[in-house]
Order: sequence, then C-alpha cells, then structure tokens
Amino acid sequence: MGKRRRVAGRNNSRPLVIGGLIAVVGLGGAVGAYSLLGGGAAADDRNAASGHRKLVRIGPPSASEVRTTATAFLAAWQRGDAAKAAGATDDSAAATAALTGYRKDAHITAVTLTPGTPTGATVPFSVKATVSYKGVSKPFTYDSKLTVVRRADDGVPLVRWQPSVVHPDLTEGDRLVTGEAGTPPVKATDRDGGEITAAKYPSLGTVLDGLREKYGKKAGGKAGIELRIVRKAAAKGKEKTPDKTLVTLSEGTPGTLKTTLSPTLQAAAEQQVAKQANASVVVMRPSTGEILAVANTSHGFNVAFQGSLAPGSTMKIITSTMLFEKGLVSPEASHPCPKTYKLAGWTFHNDDDSEIKQGSFKLSFAASCNNAFINFAPKLSNSDLTEEAQQVYGLGLDNWSIGVPTFDGSIPVQSGAQMGASLIGQGGVRMNPLNMASVASTVETGVFHQPYLVAPTVDDRTLAKASRTMSAKTQSELKEVMQYTAAYGTAAKAMAGLGPDAGAKTGSAEVDGQKKPNGWFTAYKGDLAAAGVVQAGGHGGDTAGPIVAALLRAGS
Repeated sequence: MGKRRRVAGRNNSRPLVIGGLIAVVGLGGAVGAYSLLGGGAAADDRNAASGHRKLVRIGPPSASEVRTTATAFLAAWQRGDAAKAAGATDDSAAATAALTGYRKDAHITAVTLTPGTPTGATVPFSVKATVSYKGVSKPFTYDSKLTVVRRADDGVPLVRWQPSVVHPDLTEGDRLVTGEAGTPPVKATDRDGGEITAAKYPSLGTVLDGLREKYGKKAGGKAGIELRIVRKAAAKGKEKTPDKTLVTLSEGTPGTLKTTLSPTLQAAAEQQVAKQANASVVVMRPSTGEILAVANTSHGFNVAFQGSLAPGSTMKIITSTMLFEKGLVSPEASHPCPKTYKLAGWTFHNDDDSEIKQGSFKLSFAASCNNAFINFAPKLSNSDLTEEAQQVYGLGLDNWSIGVPTFDGSIPVQSGAQMGASLIGQGGVRMNPLNMASVASTVETGVFHQPYLVAPTVDDRTLAKASRTMSAKTQSELKEVMQYTAAYGTAAKAMAGLGPDAGAKTGSAEVDGQKKPNGWFTAYKGDLAAAGVVQAGGHGGDTAGPIVAALLRAGS
C-alpha cells in the first residue's frame, strides 16, 4: 500500500471523486498514491469550509486505469468520434486534427480496433480497416500501440498523444492522404537491368522510396491512386524524407530508372547484415564513385546512408592524411604510444590500457593505439582536421547528390580535449558507412569521387568535388599503413587471404549508455571499397570486419 494523508476534521467514511471514479476511504484506510490538490492557505481554507479536500492520484496509472483509458479512446476512434477520442488524450488539438484527417483525408472507413495485452502502461492494438476512394476499396491492416499517462494537474489518466498512435510510421508533421499520388511510381533496375524490389532486397525499401520521390516524374511514369504518408517539409538545405505508400488502390504506370547497384553484391550484402543484430554496410567502386550495394539489418531508417554516428578509429585514416601532409610523421618514424595522455584536463586511455613504448607510427596505426594520435594535438590548429576532411575527402559540406537523401558527415571545429577526441573519431565527429566507404575509396585512388546511386546524366546534376587532391607521397603512405593493418594489425583476421594490395582500418566507438561500443570497419581491394558498422557490437575487427571482407571477396 502507498502513503496516506489524513484529512483534517473528518472522522467518518465518505466518497471521494477522483478522476471521474468513486473511491470510499475510511479514516484508517490507505489511499494509495494520492496527493492534495492545490496548495497554500487559500486552498486549505476553501477545502476546510466545504468539509473535505480533493485528492489527486499520482504515480503510474494502474492496470485498471490503463485498460479503461485505452478502451475508451479506441472505442471512440472506432466509431468515428474524433472529438471524443481526442478528449481522452493529453493533446486534444493535435489528436483531433489527426483523427479527423484519418477519415476525411485518408478515406479510411470500417475501422475495427482490437486491443492486445498491455505491458505496463503501453497497450498494443491491431487495426483492421478499409480504404475507399472514388468507388475503389482496399483492405488496410496494421499494428500500433498507445501509452497511458497521468495528467499532472488533476491525475486523470490519458493517452499520451503522438502521431505514431495513428500509424507507427507517422512522425510529427506527417499526414495520411488518399488520392492520386503526387509522384509516379518507378521501376528501378540494377546495373544489369534486373528489377529492384523491396521483396527481393529488403534493405532497399527506403532507397526505392527516395528514388521515386526524386525521379518519379523524370522517369516518365503516370501516378496511381494510393494511401500514402505525406512527409513534412524538409529544413532549409536538407532533402525531404520521401513519402511512403501504404496501400495502392490503382496502379500507376511506372517509369524505368537504372541504378548503379550490383545484383550479386546487393544480394551478398543483404545476407551479410542479417548475421548481426544491427549492422549496416556500403560497397562502392573507387574509380567512379558508383554505389554497388547498400544494406541494413533494420529495414526502416537507412543508417548506411543517413546515419550519424561516431566513427571511432576509422577516423584515423583522415587524421593520418593530415599528419602525413603536414610532415609531422611518416609510417616508419619512431613514435611511442603512451598508456595515458593528458590534454586540456582530460586523461585519454588506450584500449585495455595498452601502450607501445618503442615502435613506429605504422605499428600504432595497425594496433589502433589512440594516444599515438592524440599526442599530436598540441601541434595542430583547431580547424586542421575539419579542413582536411572537407578539402581532401569532400566530407561535411552537405553537397553530395547521390540520388536519394544522405548524411554527408560532420567534422566540426573543436578545441582542447574535444579536438583531441576528434582525432580518434569521437568528440563531435559523425559519419556513416557511405562516408567511410568513400574515405577508403579516396585512399585507393588518391582522388575523391562523390558516391552516387543514379548516374548524373539522368538528371544533369553536378556531383560534389573536393577542393584539392592528396599528393602521391601521402597516398603511398596511407596505403602503406592500411595494408600493414590488413596484413598484421587489428584487421588481419577479417582480411586474411585478400592479398597484399588490400588495405583496411578497424574502429570502435564508445556510446554513452551502451555496454558495447559500435564496431566499424572500412577497407579497399582493387577497384572495390566498403565500410560497415555494427551498433553495440563490440570491436570492429570482430563484428563489421567479416561483413566488409566477405563483400570484397564476393566482388573480386
């Protein structure tokens, strides 16, 4: 039982109205999680004069309250009473607009909502409905969930309103609309002319949405009638998230769009990411920038293209480029890696508190020894790493145009300890597998080629370019340390058998609140480059490494 509060002047039992329910509480009875409504002398005097104080329930909703609240909300929604259903939420204005649009704009009727077994305050439910538009009807079924919360000021249990209650793919600002699709469908093909479908390649669902958004009209198709999610407008300078088709009432006529994807490598990438709980990978051709495969274990958000994650020690490729160009070190130069290094009040540690007392910089790169990189920080300007990434690798400028939305990396100018952390891919640095595959590609060719999924000749768009090219000497030094890592360092196990011309770099990126780090791996072999990440997987050589190496073998 919870705490109880004694009401002054009451020696008898009487009913209390609490959130629309009657509760009988005796003098010695336990009230549970309640508190007095109102505060201050005025409230006390008023309640005393009326002979009682109003008690407000606090804490998580009870199982009974969760069931009752969810049932009332779902029943009102099912019978089309948007106002009543919205009144059972904590944001009646937003809920009214969404539930009214559910029938008026999305033309969804014959709605049956069936609650499942609650888990705490969360209630799953199934939706069975019909989409009807201009004499054409199609069934519409899906699962969603809601959460019951308690309103702070009076303790009334309500449904926490969020767009995903209506449909799990809805986010703030999105709308459900049925009508003629704004964009015609596309028949996307691989580089060999074979049709690409989400059924065949599950990872490409979001990619196909993006291709349709950008090229549906250019490809010459005719729009059909659909129920779709119309996404909110993008922020200035950003690409809009593609709309998503939920039900097709009448087929449009698709236009044909050729991509750069390799059917062999795409199929292999799908198989490889399925071996890990949360993996993403990209394969590309360094000489051209063509993207040959992209896959994610999760088929929702496209982490491989749009993720924003600390890349860990794979960032040391860019850091080493900068150090080689500045003449601060060479692969064979003697360069110790101390167990700890202090910078601007921070103490940096190597993995497992390892150290290299006597050894070359190449050895520290291959062993991924952090402090061999951080101890260069006093010799660097705050903007050096940012400029290197932008000017040589084309990163962080938000100007890539591959054919679908991407995140193009972020390497902010930082100072002190944060600048030191950036040198090893932590701090504010953010990347994804597409970015890191591009980094390996740039090392292989010595020149940045912007990755692309659709040839620029399709729509006469201009691909991004780097403002300068690394020298032949720097490229040679980078290949030396990456090939040494692939042969003898932390990447050796994964890269075994790929030959002396293959180069690689592993990475592990710590994430707050995560028991295991994100494991990264990027590598090249001939005219192939690939990069992958396994979130919360552990060391990159053991997790992402086998995925990347398998794809390099498949493409060789």
